[in-house]
Amino acid sequence: MRIAMVSRYLPSGSKIGVGYQVHLLANGLVERGHQVTVFSQCSACADARYETVTVPVGARLRTFRFAWNLRRADFSGFDVLHGHTDDYWLDTRGRPPHIRTLHGASWAEARNASGWKLRLRMALLALGEQRSVRIADRVVCVSRDTCRYFPGVTGVIPNGVDLTVFHPGGVPEGVPTILFVGTYERRKRGKLLMEIFAREVLPAVPEAQLWMVCEDAPAAPRVSRFCRVPTAELAELYRRAWVFCLPSRYEGFGVPYVEAMASGLPVVATPNPGAEEVLEGGRYGVIAGPELLGATLVRLLTSPEERSRWRAAGLERARQFDRERVLDCYEQLYAEVVAAARG
Repeated sequence: MRIAMVSRYLPSGSKIGVGYQVHLLANGLVERGHQVTVFSQCSACADARYETVTVPVGARLRTFRFAWNLRRADFSGFDVLHGHTDDYWLDTRGRPPHIRTLHGASWAEARNASGWKLRLRMALLALGEQRSVRIADRVVCVSRDTCRYFPGVTGVIPNGVDLTVFHPGGVPEGVPTILFVGTYERRKRGKLLMEIFAREVLPAVPEAQLWMVCEDAPAAPRVSRFCRVPTAELAELYRRAWVFCLPSRYEGFGVPYVEAMASGLPVVATPNPGAEEVLEGGRYGVIAGPELLGATLVRLLTSPEERSRWRAAGLERARQFDRERVLDCYEQLYAEVVAAARG
């Protein structure tokens, strides 16, 4: 099958999670014998097995120029068009059957954004998402919570993780170690975690350390920062850490929670829709408010028995998000929309 994917983001030029999912899916589909072309503002990834078409966006208003300039792309030679971002102007004639995956809800991000400029940007993107839903032939969300923002959309295909990359093994770090993957500012709340680590964790566990896979975190005692680490190195950090913590204010899904569970790492999250769904309300990981986060981390770092219980639960849950299962779902969806178009 000839598949066109649309994603403004790819790992070659952005740390946004949607791009990593598109890269993962596109490579997996090529491995299964499909021809995949990704249309993006980013350049080709070094390990891409798929073709990349770079859409020019200029220097200003890049978010919206990508969607507008995408109209000039020729999709006539493809069997399926699969939009992951910014496909809301692709209601032109001659396009193939159109699938849209919603990786979250910009309305929700607007509510949780800090600053009016970011809120305005997310609100405009939310309008684009609503238009994408109207023009696509089939729409799926990555979580049940995301469906709440799009009336009439009920299909869910979760994000996937390559379990051949993220898996248990290796030698744990010699001292208690907390791993964070996200951003220091805004909704990922890396700043909150660093403050709690200094104020509550270090006094109780002086030898503890915090690993921040994060570009904008400042220097601090017992804190190590890792910037733009390759996937293989990130997987190794998951395997070596003792506890994973991502205290996001909002997640539409939360792939790092799954990556951590798949690596045998206990997960600690603050209440947000993605964490509640992926961890099933605390069945597969600890969900604690900011006021309890420090005590929760101290308890896990000092209790091998509790870490072992969460490790076993997380490994069980992670199997449900195996990339191969996700690819099966999309292959079936592609076949359905192509058959419907031909019929």
